[in-house]
Amino acid sequence: MRVSVVLFTSDLRVHDHPPLRAALAAADAVVPLFVRDRAVAAAGFATPNRSAFLADCLTDLDAALRERGGRLVVRSGDLVEEVCRAAREADADEVHLAAAHSRFATRREERLRRALESDGRRLSVHDAVTVAVPPGEVTPASSDHFAVFTPYLRRWTQVPLRAALDAPRRVPVPDHVRGEPLPARGSVPGVSPALAPGGESEGRRRMTAYWRTGLDAYDDTRDDLAADATSKLSAHLHFGTLSAVELVHRARRHGGPGAEALVRQLVWRDFHRQVLAARPDAAHTDYRTRHDRWRTESTARDDIEAWQEGRTGYPVIDAAMRQLRHEGWMHNRARLLTASFLTKTLYVDWRIGAAHFLYWLVDGDVANNQLNWQWVAGTGTDTRPNRVLNPVTQAKKYDPGGAYVRRWVPELRGVECPAVHEPWKLPGPDRAALDYPDPVVGLAEGLERFRRARARPQ
Repeated sequence: MRVSVVLFTSDLRVHDHPPLRAALAAADAVVPLFVRDRAVAAAGFATPNRSAFLADCLTDLDAALRERGGRLVVRSGDLVEEVCRAAREADADEVHLAAAHSRFATRREERLRRALESDGRRLSVHDAVTVAVPPGEVTPASSDHFAVFTPYLRRWTQVPLRAALDAPRRVPVPDHVRGEPLPARGSVPGVSPALAPGGESEGRRRMTAYWRTGLDAYDDTRDDLAADATSKLSAHLHFGTLSAVELVHRARRHGGPGAEALVRQLVWRDFHRQVLAARPDAAHTDYRTRHDRWRTESTARDDIEAWQEGRTGYPVIDAAMRQLRHEGWMHNRARLLTASFLTKTLYVDWRIGAAHFLYWLVDGDVANNQLNWQWVAGTGTDTRPNRVLNPVTQAKKYDPGGAYVRRWVPELRGVECPAVHEPWKLPGPDRAALDYPDPVVGLAEGLERFRRARARPQ
């Protein structure tokens, strides 16, 4: 009997899964394998929220495989060692894997390839599983990647996408290859109280519901903080419980401005991946415009802690930061506002904010997170690196009734608009009655500090 191993990583689904379909086509049985890689934990990526969501995903994936006559084999340890051990136990001659493009993933893939080849086995890597257009598939004439989004978008739309694959009907698995018990969400401490459930079943349910009730209005409502009307599919894309390729196909079939706007956000995801694949150092170093005068933990500790804890004195910023801790997720418009406030109003190093987001965000993705932070900070791909988002102006525009602020900042629930966005302007007695801090810095003061620092030569 010919056996193949299918290594699941950030593609925890059975629908539109090229490695699984290729393995089933080439073998009589497969070993669906997930390795809880200790290197991921050592690097700090196995945070409570992502670990809990992952537990949901693995439980759901195992259930989907069992419905098809199979099961998920879970191992813990060094990924390369565990994959090779499983391949030997199954006498598998080939391991199928979805392509990934971070420096960590590519180095791990190369180690795995060498180890398997030394064992007389092959590694087959399949593109377009967690992204719609793989990095390097579209490039400008003068570079190995696009550094500006709009030209990338034009080229991206010209690329024909592969067809989305149906889930297999049967997944036969050898009986003798065993794994460890599945992890459980309840065993993970420190999880955000309102963390959403994970798993392909939940992702597909959410996708179907959003297509029915929210997609048509997406372009009009996606920046509305109070409406909370975004798709909230980002965590499912990060863990691969939904396929970006399938989402694009479904959106195009649906049609309309909302669907077009959603596809554009998926293109941003691919854009950031191709930037990081070409410039892996951008995960930690300034991509385009170097800047060495950021305030850091040693010079801005109080301001950083106020930002992290949601007590800056700017209601929309504090609401967003409290949402982050409570849900392990934050509205995209709020991500832009809080990042701009930290890097340009408080003038704090973007890496500090990116690390905080990566800890709490269940959809914390190195490419999207780090490069979005660089975009806002003015060190990345933004063609207007000196733009500053005013938190008061933005709050009045995207939370005009103050509902988002009141939802997350209970100290201000009795304050009417427009004062809910500027409580420091309330009359003295009313202001004194609030258990809410004064602004950590005046907006004019923060803007002047930012302009002075950017005006000085490096």
